[in-house]
Amino acid sequence: MSEELRISRRPTLRRPVLIAAFRGWNDGGQGASLAGGYLAKTWEARRFADIDPEGFFDFQATRPHVSLVDGVTRRIDWPENAFYHAPIEGLDRDAVLLLGVEPNVRWRAFTGLIVGLAKELEVELLITLGSLLADVPHTRPAPVTGAASSPELIEELGLEASRYEGPTGVVGALHDLCRREELPSASLWAAVPHYVSLTPSPRAAQALCDRLGKLLGGNVDTEELQRAAEAYSEQVSEAVSSDEETATYVAELEQRADELTSESELPSGDALAAELTRFLRERDAEDENPAGGSTEH
Repeated sequence: MSEELRISRRPTLRRPVLIAAFRGWNDGGQGASLAGGYLAKTWEARRFADIDPEGFFDFQATRPHVSLVDGVTRRIDWPENAFYHAPIEGLDRDAVLLLGVEPNVRWRAFTGLIVGLAKELEVELLITLGSLLADVPHTRPAPVTGAASSPELIEELGLEASRYEGPTGVVGALHDLCRREELPSASLWAAVPHYVSLTPSPRAAQALCDRLGKLLGGNVDTEELQRAAEAYSEQVSEAVSSDEETATYVAELEQRADELTSESELPSGDALAAELTRFLRERDAEDENPAGGSTEH
């Protein structure tokens, strides 16, 4: 195993599943990273390994942070990707949690370390959590879609095959390596309202944790996230109400969401990704035409 993977101890695990969440491109509204952190807290996960950031980050692009300890000592916090382990409440199996930041460089080496450790720990399934921006209202449960690496796993987990084509993040690279190394893998994606993309979304985190629990055959206690989601909805609604155009737009999204009467009618992960692509294209067009001039598509 590479020296870039620093293992402090090797836990004994029962039928482990590896759950990964990265801040960055795959983390719209911080839904995925918030969910991962919540799982670590709820399950009282214990850290046992991390990846040395030196070879995977451009520190001018992803800068370390300086913080004060006891108001006096200055400490540098480097970009971190750390592994934790914990028993999954209500199930006879353990979780390995990978919480961190999408690296800037050497993705193939980075994902190789993850898959190598997963195989060493005899991980049975790797699941990534993601969140993306879409045309969904903040007042309704966040839609969650999922995909898996094989037809057999898709049927077993009740997910779907992804047909998305376009730019990808480290999550895509990780699943590609899992496929080549024959490590079963799945991904869960929650939709986050694009009009509040800079606000952490506990609603998306709750939806991811709830869907993860069902996928694993158990339940995750998300009561704390639910309370946070209710406060989030109230705060965003108050801000939205001050702008008539935005309020009208949100009302249209609510009507559309209410027309979805069953989970099978939720938009697919590919559709949500297409929504994000369209939104970014329109935003770029608006930036190029600040006076509101017409734009050809």
